[in-house]
Amino acid sequence: MTTHVTSFPVAIVGGGLAGLTSAILFKRAGYAVVLFEKYTYPFHRVCGEYISNEVRPILEDILESPLEDFGISNITQLWVSETNGESIRQPLGLGGFGISRFTLDQLLYQKAVEIGVEVRTSTEIESIERIGEDEHRLETKLGDVFFAQLVIGSFGKRSKLDQQLQRAHVSQRSGYVGVKYHISYDFPKNLIALHNFPGGYCGISAIEDNQYCLCYLIEREVVRKAGGIDAAEQQFVTQNPFLRDIWEHATFLQAKPWVINEISFAPKNSIEQGVLMVGDSAGLITPLCGNGMSMAIRASAWISIWGKAYLEGSISRQHLEEGYARSWRREFSGRLWVGRRVQGFFGKKWLTYMGIKMLQPFPRLRQRLIQATHGEQVHLKEFA
Repeated sequence: MTTHVTSFPVAIVGGGLAGLTSAILFKRAGYAVVLFEKYTYPFHRVCGEYISNEVRPILEDILESPLEDFGISNITQLWVSETNGESIRQPLGLGGFGISRFTLDQLLYQKAVEIGVEVRTSTEIESIERIGEDEHRLETKLGDVFFAQLVIGSFGKRSKLDQQLQRAHVSQRSGYVGVKYHISYDFPKNLIALHNFPGGYCGISAIEDNQYCLCYLIEREVVRKAGGIDAAEQQFVTQNPFLRDIWEHATFLQAKPWVINEISFAPKNSIEQGVLMVGDSAGLITPLCGNGMSMAIRASAWISIWGKAYLEGSISRQHLEEGYARSWRREFSGRLWVGRRVQGFFGKKWLTYMGIKMLQPFPRLRQRLIQATHGEQVHLKEFA
């Protein structure tokens, strides 16, 4: 087999929201960028498909078009219920929008290719090795070798590369499974709902083409006891009357759901062996906070600012790594902490019931909890 060796200033491993956004921003700044994605666009990802409006200006700048052009659904209200149907509703403040990852990732991929990013699909990176302060060696599964000054890790919730880089969270087994459907259903388009059931919770919100994303997180042990996903839905998920109505009256648009195992909310480092992490690779917020996609996009804006300063020689490698880690902690560590604490009340029958009963009389407290996992709206120029 012939081994091909190529060098780039910037190499990005993983072509999700964070990877594609980073690639576009570095290419716009004038740097040659290679992005590796093990699948071929377009494809589906297990994701709640709700994005906070805090990053709406960034996406519209990148895509050079209002998001309405792509059929998004504007979401302004939150509805939370516990297993027996007790519920609360709350305005979302800044609000957000719904769009499928199938559509959004494809749009960003097309934009990246259009401006000259070298996107290598169906290409899996087998190893990343730091060979000096300012260089990394990447090898694909097929044996091709790449060198890069700056490597950005955007390979998602859990990857073999986490093991290869000896990341600490890999040894902490996760007890959660994520499941997603696209459905047709009679439901308000401006509303996102989080319905609890024993062992998990399920979100529903509108996306494009009059469809809805139905995505739930469930304890792996609950699935095992039930005997599989289908059985768990019948025995546990549909104990919530609102979810039971969905399963009885919605049209499920795929024969089988998209499923991901080993979802971990354990803290992660934003830098590993000189690889700068973005998106879920840097830290995964609990799905009930509905803000992982906006965090991925914001982190990409931060990494482009610090990375460009390093590549142009304005700062040292040490300054780059310390500065990005500091920015990441300041921007996201508080959100992740709140998300992990709030998660403790969800999917547990009596705790969820008590939490909802306590919050019902206090709309301001509910709003503060929402604000604690979201940021203010930002434009790209604010990162300069």
